[in-house]
Amino acid sequence: MTEPSLFTAAFALYAAALIAYFAALFARRESWDRAGLGLAAAGLAVHTAALVLRTVSSGHAPFTNMYESLSFLSWAVVVALIVFGRKPRVARLGPYLMLIVVALVALASSPLMPKEAAPLVPALQSYWLWLHVSVTLLGEAFFAVAFVASALFLAAGAEEKRRRLDALAYRAVAVGFPLFTLGGLVFGMVWAYRAWGRYWAWDPKEVWSLITWFVFALYLHTRIVMGWKGKRSAWIAIAGFLAALFTYFGVNYLLAGLHSYA
Repeated sequence: MTEPSLFTAAFALYAAALIAYFAALFARRESWDRAGLGLAAAGLAVHTAALVLRTVSSGHAPFTNMYESLSFLSWAVVVALIVFGRKPRVARLGPYLMLIVVALVALASSPLMPKEAAPLVPALQSYWLWLHVSVTLLGEAFFAVAFVASALFLAAGAEEKRRRLDALAYRAVAVGFPLFTLGGLVFGMVWAYRAWGRYWAWDPKEVWSLITWFVFALYLHTRIVMGWKGKRSAWIAIAGFLAALFTYFGVNYLLAGLHSYA
């Protein structure tokens, strides 16, 4: 099979997982939760094959343009869902995380999104591309888990449910923050030095990555040092994810800079 056909098959499996998860949400049947998780895992396997084929056919990492990075980010969100969604009580995040996945894949599939694999500009011809982008997007995928858990926390009424969602959001940030720090800042600065001869250039994407990092650093600092939990932490996690979204979408389309091709 070709990469586009595998990507389409993964899209179909993700859509089926979304339907199963929402069926579980309204019918409150754990069997539908398990079906949703199984369909998401099957979609992930097919999607992984699509990413491998994309890498082989293009000769470079599968996240060098917006189509590819949307594909990889949606893949990473499914990984985060599977990591956190194996327990039935936590699987209630499934409908909303799969909604994000399906939206990302639908956007990537849009006819307006160029899908041709173009030759890399010199600055991208580096193994640091793999380290910087993949680890950063994985971190952002776990931020998506924290975002959904925090939003559901704000909407929840039962205290036990709120406690579980608050703890889940914290665990997701605890995983995503070191990944984002390593990929987005450390690997990014090393690569910048090797490509442009300087660690920091105040490029818009660098600035917004740092803003995102500070928001989640604030989340962890206020929680660990000051003992914040609940509503205040939830709003910080939501703000952090929105900053990450602007770093990903807004900077690419609204602010010109060294990362304009990314």
